[in-house]
Amino acid sequence: MSIQQSEVLYTAVATAENGRDGRVATDDGRLDVVVNPPKEMGGSGGGTNPEQLFAAGYSACFQGALAVVARRTGADLTGSTVTAKVGIGKNADGFGLIVEISASVPNVDPATAASLLAEAHQVCPYSKATRGNISVTLV
Repeated sequence: MSIQQSEVLYTAVATAENGRDGRVATDDGRLDVVVNPPKEMGGSGGGTNPEQLFAAGYSACFQGALAVVARRTGADLTGSTVTAKVGIGKNADGFGLIVEISASVPNVDPATAASLLAEAHQVCPYSKATRGNISVTLV
């Protein structure tokens, strides 16, 4: 389900110059980075790339969703981390993405951690946006 324009709480604005081999900056100047294709894709690898930026955003958002579900259950997330691995490769339509989300939740048992991850995947806005579009695996 999408949100209505009147319900938007914040809008991020970023502008790219020269696509995958240029620069991306936000309108507030807090993010201003050189982007280059990785060496594995024939680029210089001298800057960051869209997949790294997506992985950073997804992992931060997922960590926030994990905190929301942990509060509901009283689970202790102290020292927890979330890592997003974003892969890009060729598919039938040209290129596509694949994501693996892994988490370290040291203060809960593995079964509880797995349950928290599954629930966080249901509430995370990035997970909702990618559901049905790309493969996302939880580890």
